[in-house]
Amino acid sequence: MPDSTAASRLEKPGPGFVGRALKATLGPSMMVLWIAALFCGAGRFNWKRGWVCAAVYVLAMMAMGALVHRFNPGLLQARAKGMRKNTQSFDKVFTTIFFPLTFVQVFVAGLDAARFRWIAMPDWTIFPGIPLFLAAVAMVCWTMMANPFAETTVRIQTERDHRVVSAGPYRVVRHPMYVGSLLMYPATALMLGSGLAMAIALLMDILFVWRTGREDRFLQSQLPGYRQYAARTRYRLCPGVW
Repeated sequence: MPDSTAASRLEKPGPGFVGRALKATLGPSMMVLWIAALFCGAGRFNWKRGWVCAAVYVLAMMAMGALVHRFNPGLLQARAKGMRKNTQSFDKVFTTIFFPLTFVQVFVAGLDAARFRWIAMPDWTIFPGIPLFLAAVAMVCWTMMANPFAETTVRIQTERDHRVVSAGPYRVVRHPMYVGSLLMYPATALMLGSGLAMAIALLMDILFVWRTGREDRFLQSQLPGYRQYAARTRYRLCPGVW
């Protein structure tokens, strides 16, 4: 949770920022691996639904990276550094389990929806899947634009003057980026039309809920002002529920 004034100390965007933003947000190599996992599972390249999903995914990530780099460039630099020495142990566990699942999900989707059709969904599920995915990416993008300290791992960023704010989506829930993430992976399963990918998405969502609870307790105990913020913004992920 950052102070919005920190953004004024960050670098100004320069030419070629889309390419740099894409590299910091996802990484070209990771994007290639994601697409490779999808079509390796499918066992063929002439899977139109897979290409539609891949195109939506790549374009959405590029747009998000460009916007974040335009309005919050220092965040992308920080996120590109990955795991830090003071990353919390529970988050190391989360990352170790979650990161491979991002590729397992699409590999299994290819097996299920394109090759063997074990629990394949109807063709129409792509239509709710695409807008849901875009809404999820928009929520993540809004959060990253508002939060200069939204790094990839959970830690207190003392070297960056880590502070609490309640701007933008943080006025509604305390972990808005995770709200977007909770929607993104089920939306991916809908776009690809795989029941097995949806089951993996539910597992990924459970991991995010677990991470949210641990992170929230950590911030309340370690980040000055967060406990007071939590008293004002009562809900972590879903207003009126939790």
